[in-house]
Amino acid sequence: MQYGSSKYKVIGTRPLRHDGVDKVTGRAIYGADVTMPRMIFGKILRSPHAHAWIKSIDVSKALAHPGVLAVVTAKDFFSREGINEEGSSFGENGVTLWETSKKYLSDNIMASDKVLYKGQPVAGVAATTVHIAEEALALIEVEYELIESVINVIEAMNENAARLHPNIRTDSYMDSEVSQNNVAHHIRHSIGDISKGFEESKIVIEREFDTATVHQAYIEPHNTTAFWNKDGRLTIWLSTQGPFEVRDMCAEVLGMDVSNVNVIPTEIGGGFGGKFEPYSDPVAALLSKKTGCPVKIVMTRQEDFESTGPTSGSHIRVKMGADGSGKIIAAQAYLAYEAGGYPGAPVDEAAMCIFSAYNIPNVLIDGLDVLVNKPKSAAYRAPGATNAAFACETVIEEIADELGLDSVYLRLINSAKEGTRRPDGPVYPRIGCVEVLEALKMTDHFNTPIEGSNRGRGIALGYWMNDGGASACTIKVNSDGTVNLNEGSPDIGGTRTSIAMQAAEVLGISAEDVKPSILDTDSIGYTTGTGGSSVTFKTGKAAHEAALDVLTQMSQRLATIWDMDVSDIDFEQGIFKSLGDPSLQMSFAELSSKLDNLEGPVVGSATVNELRAGGSFAACIADVEVDKETGKVDILKFTVVQDVGKAIHPSYVEGQMQGGSVQGIGWALNEEYDMSIEGHMLNSSLLDYRLPTSLDLPMIETVIVEVPNPTHPFGVRGVGEVSIVPPPAAIASAIYNATGVRLYSLPMKPGYILEKLEEKYD
Repeated sequence: MQYGSSKYKVIGTRPLRHDGVDKVTGRAIYGADVTMPRMIFGKILRSPHAHAWIKSIDVSKALAHPGVLAVVTAKDFFSREGINEEGSSFGENGVTLWETSKKYLSDNIMASDKVLYKGQPVAGVAATTVHIAEEALALIEVEYELIESVINVIEAMNENAARLHPNIRTDSYMDSEVSQNNVAHHIRHSIGDISKGFEESKIVIEREFDTATVHQAYIEPHNTTAFWNKDGRLTIWLSTQGPFEVRDMCAEVLGMDVSNVNVIPTEIGGGFGGKFEPYSDPVAALLSKKTGCPVKIVMTRQEDFESTGPTSGSHIRVKMGADGSGKIIAAQAYLAYEAGGYPGAPVDEAAMCIFSAYNIPNVLIDGLDVLVNKPKSAAYRAPGATNAAFACETVIEEIADELGLDSVYLRLINSAKEGTRRPDGPVYPRIGCVEVLEALKMTDHFNTPIEGSNRGRGIALGYWMNDGGASACTIKVNSDGTVNLNEGSPDIGGTRTSIAMQAAEVLGISAEDVKPSILDTDSIGYTTGTGGSSVTFKTGKAAHEAALDVLTQMSQRLATIWDMDVSDIDFEQGIFKSLGDPSLQMSFAELSSKLDNLEGPVVGSATVNELRAGGSFAACIADVEVDKETGKVDILKFTVVQDVGKAIHPSYVEGQMQGGSVQGIGWALNEEYDMSIEGHMLNSSLLDYRLPTSLDLPMIETVIVEVPNPTHPFGVRGVGEVSIVPPPAAIASAIYNATGVRLYSLPMKPGYILEKLEEKYD
């Protein structure tokens, strides 16, 4: 179902994706498919301990092993001498390395003096075969001095907890008192008078929430192939969302100029925010430098779980007050998010999002970035927002119940609108929060009663601010009327086509006549990574501007042919026309055929750095059935409603909405890092890390709402992330309506549900 109208020829249609044939036939080249002459293979020795000092590393036996060509440790990296803790911000929304130090970046790639999570790299080996490299790992002797590990935020902030970084002090934006132990960062947002707001409230509800660490669980593990040439140039082929981010960070830790590093992104088998940071890439690079050969490293699934960035577990307190009519007067949140072994939890993003769907006059939000002995956290689809929405929306439901109000009505009377100021400062332009809730009320799902015992329906609302960034695009006109479009944004969810369609709309040609390519970092202007729901927005805007540049140049060429001023030429629906002589017309394709003999080829180009991305809202309805004997939850029906600004390719939009919803459902019911007290992940395989499958789910129904984003020429908003935000809260509400039991922790597994049911009936 789609709400909105179309005035376009290409935008809003559903052409076949440009990369579809290669992917369904197996011809597409993914990172692990890269093969080169004289290529050798790398493996990485990883710490078996979650927290320990490295006393010594002896690699002599590994080096002596037949077939082993090189070994690297932290000593082989760019000298850490004199490296201070200057901030660097790379990746999606700064989540990957939030103003952290060069030493932290380097140590996360290869530990120098201390390991902070099980799976942290301590040495790398290159050999003629993968199996020989694996044998050599067992020959490396590492002496550790064990330290007590801390694996959740509450334990970590205890004054008696072991310190991960003994010298770190809380970086706070405020002068308020914050626990210093393992807290790397404190952020506060405040508007109004929170104390006065609660005093004026008729009802005040305060609850605590806990959410588990979860992984993006992309199908393709991390991989890399690196070749350090004799001329000092380094080339890296890999599966990445951020080729320029990888380039910059590799140059940082290897002590190179960025101009000597070229990153070539391959096809990517999923990322969801987890493929920004370099992990094995600098290790492969150094092994290549030592051997003179290309080096390939492909992680196993276990390595991917234990050694790359999951998203944060969290502890959240939410307190909200409302008057008798349901108007929310005050809202307060305390957000403690796991950073992993190094600073950089998405707590800033959580603080931006938690109350941003509502217009609340008095707000206080405190966010803490807490160090724990787990892998350094990374972005995961609307990072930080899902945890926050689970807490906020659950309390919203309780307020509605307490006041005897319909929860959709409660949300509508408190909805953020154009002109509403977010608690973190920005004032909303045109947004679609109200429209999303109104569209939800119109769905068949909402208006069909749920029937049967042990069944319940839940509703929740979510917000994600979306991201923008820098982007570059070039368009070359071919003599046959087609164009080649070059961009720097890796394609995860069909963005080749969504960018091509925007260019086609401007040029008046079909989407099929645009041939998109994703170039390496040497061949295209700087482009921030594919994350934050940014690509169709930012690179689409760059393509729009590049296409206009093409039309300007072609109009100038045509003015020469027609011997008139260029201002007398108009262009509409693929046809150039003379304003003064209606008989003078020429199609885009016809003019294209004349260009090579008329001042040469036409190449349009554009760069943008558009940060006003325009936020997105999504709401969902979940129907569940709970087996009170086993605690198992079945999803009976699920609908997601989302403001997408303008659906460039509705099929891709629907797919993004469905994919995000499914991941939110998994987060709600199944997914978690099952950790031992020693900090070891106990379910580091896709057999034990329980992802939802098609057997667990109904068809996810989608409702596209189109409230155009005023900062984009076609009204585009990001669509890839906000759909993951509301599902856990909606499912928690549905479980409550089925059983009468409120749940405040994720995941809501059968054992947890049974425990709460037993408490209710005891």
